[in-house]
Amino acid sequence: MNQLIKFGKNIFQIHVVSRKMSKVPKIYTKTGDKGRSATFTGERRDKDDNIFAALGDTDELSSCIGLAREYSLEDGHCLAERLETIQCVLQDVASNIATPKSSAREAHLARTIFSDQNTKDLEKWIDEYSEQLPPLKNFILPSGGKTSCTLHVARTVCRRAERSVVPLVRDNEIDAEPARYLNRLSDFLFTAARIAAHTEGREEIIYHRINPKDSTDI
Repeated sequence: MNQLIKFGKNIFQIHVVSRKMSKVPKIYTKTGDKGRSATFTGERRDKDDNIFAALGDTDELSSCIGLAREYSLEDGHCLAERLETIQCVLQDVASNIATPKSSAREAHLARTIFSDQNTKDLEKWIDEYSEQLPPLKNFILPSGGKTSCTLHVARTVCRRAERSVVPLVRDNEIDAEPARYLNRLSDFLFTAARIAAHTEGREEIIYHRINPKDSTDI
């Protein structure tokens, strides 16, 4: 609102923001205090429902990729932009998961369609990186620097997210494409981890069978 104030012989008009208008909304809603939460369709389910388990795993995956992105920026890798794109796509995966077909209307489904182009992009990136890497002849352990190891962590979380989504696809609660995307994403994260190690000149630790007879107590 506007207010007139007098300073000496001059009168000024200033804009005053009222406390009521500038009130900051609270981050908490208290609507989930009884162990239930709402899907995008408005349906309320228990928080341990398969829908929310899959959403939680997808959210955790995005957080892991965000950490890997920060390390990649510190180490000067070319991965950061693509990792950010993947985080954005995972939001679309989550939107599809949060829209179970059993309670969705056509308007809901139309807003949460997940394009197969996302999976095709991953395949293109995997092929591009694979051409830059030496052939994989042995099992490797998560290794090769902070960026590489963090991408391996993200890969394992991605596998869990995929396992969470598969039952929802099987029950026809969500589309199959998000599951295909997560499957391909784990392959991308593995390849990206190798690229990070290769770019830094780091050695990837090769798996070798430990002979108990050769081991010594520490």
